[in-house]
Amino acid sequence: MSSPPTRSPTPRSPGPPGTRTPGLADIPLRIMPLPLLRARAPRLGGAGLGGRGSVHLIERHARAYRHSWVVLVSGIFEPLFYLLSIGVGIGALVGKVSGPAGHLVGFTSFVAPALLATSAMNGAVFDSTFNVFFRLKYAKFYDAALATPMRSGDIALGEIGWALIRGGLYAAAFMVVVLAMGLAHSAWAVAALPAALLIGFAFAGAGMAATTFMRSWQHFEFVTLATLPMFLFSTTFYPLSVYPRPIQIVVECTPLYQGVSLIRGLTLGAAGPGLLWYAAYLALMGLAGLYVAGRRISRLLLR
Repeated sequence: MSSPPTRSPTPRSPGPPGTRTPGLADIPLRIMPLPLLRARAPRLGGAGLGGRGSVHLIERHARAYRHSWVVLVSGIFEPLFYLLSIGVGIGALVGKVSGPAGHLVGFTSFVAPALLATSAMNGAVFDSTFNVFFRLKYAKFYDAALATPMRSGDIALGEIGWALIRGGLYAAAFMVVVLAMGLAHSAWAVAALPAALLIGFAFAGAGMAATTFMRSWQHFEFVTLATLPMFLFSTTFYPLSVYPRPIQIVVECTPLYQGVSLIRGLTLGAAGPGLLWYAAYLALMGLAGLYVAGRRISRLLLR
């Protein structure tokens, strides 16, 4: 008895006109394998300015630092040491210097607002450069994040937001020291902490945008090359008038000088419409960095 003839499978009909066959976009996210989910990520990504995903990213970082809080608070002491050594120690030898309003102020009162701005800068830059680079190049943290509905803009905003929180913690702790030592000479000093947060936002955005262009740890020498001269020459320890005019122009264009001038004007009683220019400069710097960071992450990870 002969076996029944076998029939070769016939190809599935594509369907009647006007319909389409199911594709990758029709597979639900909850059952999609990880490789297919990564393939679909570009459709979910984008270089927008972030959304709810950024809040979840900040929450993740806060939970991670619960067990390494000593590292988080260690940055508070650097500006405090500068204040006690240079502001108080050398201040006893220097005496009074010219303040932003042209009035003579104590050297410690002159240095303290600049160190407040510097603490906000250092906290924001450290977290938005070294930590971001490690998560981007080695931990592959952002690859995993983009395998979810989180967008590249969420990552940029979340990282900058966390760097801003870290810089704000440093600034708040230092502000308590400034108030305790009686170095605030105006009621406008209450706005110094929001100004420090604005400085942190500006440097966090710029730092993260710059980090997306770095290829190795050696490139972080450029971060030190940028921040150290700003710390030394942005009228941190002496007035702008000590420089020749060509150097004054260069100093006036640096972002830390804008932050120092903003906080110094608030704490020493020189508040006026001119401070709005410094605030606008820092806000635009932060927004530009946020935009570039989102675009770069999208280009690097969603290719």
